Amino acid sequence: MDVAHEHSGAGADLVAWDVAERVARQLLWRAQPLERSVKDRIETELGELTSLAESLVSDATGLVSSEGPARALVTDRAGWVHANVRSFERLLRPLVERLANGSPRARRALSPTSKAVSAVEVGTVLAWMSGRVLGQYDLLPVEGADDGDVVYYVGPNIVELERRYGFAPSEFRLWIALHEVTHRMQFTGVPWLRDHFLGLVERGTAFAAPDGRVVLDSLLRAVSEVRAGHNPLAEGGVVGLLASSEQIEILREAQALMSLLEGHGDVVMGLAGADRIPGAQRFAETLRQRRESAGGVARTLQQLIGIEAKMRQYAQGEHFVEHVRDFGGDALFSEVWSGPEMLPTLDEIRAPDMWIARVGGVAAARA
Repeated sequence: MDVAHEHSGAGADLVAWDVAERVARQLLWRAQPLERSVKDRIETELGELTSLAESLVSDATGLVSSEGPARALVTDRAGWVHANVRSFERLLRPLVERLANGSPRARRALSPTSKAVSAVEVGTVLAWMSGRVLGQYDLLPVEGADDGDVVYYVGPNIVELERRYGFAPSEFRLWIALHEVTHRMQFTGVPWLRDHFLGLVERGTAFAAPDGRVVLDSLLRAVSEVRAGHNPLAEGGVVGLLASSEQIEILREAQALMSLLEGHGDVVMGLAGADRIPGAQRFAETLRQRRESAGGVARTLQQLIGIEAKMRQYAQGEHFVEHVRDFGGDALFSEVWSGPEMLPTLDEIRAPDMWIARVGGVAAARA
């Protein structure tokens, strides 16, 4: 039997996605969904707040969505897992097609055993993350939907934090909506950004099937990092550890973009909600302390999947946006949306004056 033919087509996949979702649901068996009346109320309110957030974000950024109004969807943790399983499956299709038609070594990633192991890993991570996510903009179009793309809100997590910390619901929910709507405005208001981002993801999916040489080189690099007193997981978790030198460059490019988008999201939250969310600073500080106080298994998992690195990069992204705006206002910052070549590198995110100097040179050349 031809193995490549066997693995090509609709049946081929890198992860047994049904198993991943089943694993996650089993781990979430104690998670209680919202009562129907509570869910209905929060869904109505978040629908209205999402519309308000779109107006506020557009006024603050000058960006206008090309896809019409966003659709707010309140879900529970299992629903968030289901949505992300579908998104991951779609994102990884190009990789699956390459593996299915690749070498015997590459096709081993599509074996039933490999897919089952990956499913357990993915399901475990998604279950853990589902208890921490508050909102998420779904970058990929919803299959079968004709009324716009989706901003997800994980209702039980939002309500739990409001009750635990005494957050004012109307303020806290608008605060969350502003961040997620900003991401939607970035991807639907900048014509080339979605394709550029998905292109980075496609190039980076080679992380999913490292060969033995890459693993060995990565382990040697990790040993060197430990000897130097550094955490080998600090830059990007296991993905960064297993990446080849070529893949690290792609990873750095993706990290720079995500730092920019998240930093911009945080700055816009402050600008757009300044007069409406008196508790914004308390919300941000409480969630920061919550992340930093994680210990034991939770802290280890944050390091493994790179969350700690992401938080540092996002803080650097926020500093980049603030520094550029302080130097040249919105006119200068808006140059980042001019094209992929104007995006800051990771080095420029960390040293904004490098980007300012480069953009100044580009502007002079244009003139």
